[in-house]
Amino acid sequence: MTNLLQPGECIEALASLPAPFDRLAFVDVETTGTRPTRDRITEVAIIPVDNGVVGEPFQTLLDPGVAIPPTITRLTGISDDMVAGAPVFARLADEVRDLFDGRLLVAHNARFDAGFLRNAFREAGQVVTLRELCTVKLSRRLDRGERRHNLDSLIARHALPVGDRHRAMGDCQALPALLSRFVERDGLEVVLDALARQIKRASTPPNLDPTRLDEVPAVPGVYRFFGEEGALLYVGKSVNLRARVRSHFADDHRNDREMRIAQQTHDIDWIETAGEIGALLTEARLVKREQPIFNRRLRAQRGLLAWDWDDESAEPPALVRIDELAPSDLGRAHGVFRSRMKASERLRELAKEHRLCPQYLGLEQGAGRACFAHQIGQCGGLCAGRESEIAHRLRLKQALGPLALQAWPYPGAIAIREVRDGREERHLFRHWRYLGTARSEGELAELLEGGDEYPLDMDMYRLAVDAIRGGAKVEPVE
Repeated sequence: MTNLLQPGECIEALASLPAPFDRLAFVDVETTGTRPTRDRITEVAIIPVDNGVVGEPFQTLLDPGVAIPPTITRLTGISDDMVAGAPVFARLADEVRDLFDGRLLVAHNARFDAGFLRNAFREAGQVVTLRELCTVKLSRRLDRGERRHNLDSLIARHALPVGDRHRAMGDCQALPALLSRFVERDGLEVVLDALARQIKRASTPPNLDPTRLDEVPAVPGVYRFFGEEGALLYVGKSVNLRARVRSHFADDHRNDREMRIAQQTHDIDWIETAGEIGALLTEARLVKREQPIFNRRLRAQRGLLAWDWDDESAEPPALVRIDELAPSDLGRAHGVFRSRMKASERLRELAKEHRLCPQYLGLEQGAGRACFAHQIGQCGGLCAGRESEIAHRLRLKQALGPLALQAWPYPGAIAIREVRDGREERHLFRHWRYLGTARSEGELAELLEGGDEYPLDMDMYRLAVDAIRGGAKVEPVE
């Protein structure tokens, strides 16, 4: 590998940087993947530069303790054979920590490198504070007219010297030269202003314009994160949009998903609501409709099942699709299950717990003779004529009671009303079906004309039940 920077060499453009930018540690790491809490570092390079003078560069391969994927080997050239016998990070943790003492970590996409280093220190039993400067953010601010800010583009655009590409020291060598080019081209004051903004906004994702975070209001609502080319990454809600959005980017090195969201976020937008209920409903609706990449909860639900049972009837429970139940029959539904197997398993557990007859419940064949559960003392004896149907039905009611869905308690549609700072929203429900949110009398009338063709969505059902039980203001609208 070619050492383009030599210890003791003075980089004149960086010699004039004042504190805290006068002591820098330029960093690059190669890894087994992109997830800092699961993947591992295979190589690290650090070039300390104090008052413009290059210190002794640090570079080493590391034993990651896991196999290196072939795709990573093809990209970096680092193989399992190369790291065999290399030190583990814990052996070098003290030496690496000393290089960051009093220095700002400077890296291309610094959140990535710092995330891996923090987790490597944590596994070594050390907690290290790393203050970051990101050259991707710097390039985005100073080269606003350019679309691409990856390292290959910057190397070509600014004619940067570089060693072995995709190796830690080769990539690291380009970073002091990049910072120097910016100072020489734009002037010290412009670069200092850009660097100072990063210190203030240390939790901004590398591809997101920091001013977007400043624009997010501190009100209830829903936010969306978009990736490159407008791909929808994530939908979330909060009673304080500004605090919640910022919290996503403050802890991404501890959580794989947050890290990946932060790395891929290029833009954000938001929808204000009058309160928390409106935010919850809007989030659920958008997630089901738009299917964001990183949302797991609130996905569209199809074919959910429930046990349909009338406690006034001698008939056993029947497994039905929830969305096929008539609105007036919802109060007879018990439990919500994703499969017949899960529904049967739960009913079998209840039968055993309450000494119910599995033969009566359809869980066991053999009508006309005592069931096996009765033979081993786990059935009260309905099948053997030792228990009345009424007594068995009372125990079944006790067993299924906690699973019962709530019957619709109103004669017609209702509105759950929220008001904030002059903004009024009425969330309409009929038979637990969410009709929509009205912000005017015209919208209210239009939504009410929709009838009962709206599907029953269990997430919306739970939100409405929780809101009403929690004391939300409910108004009849029909």
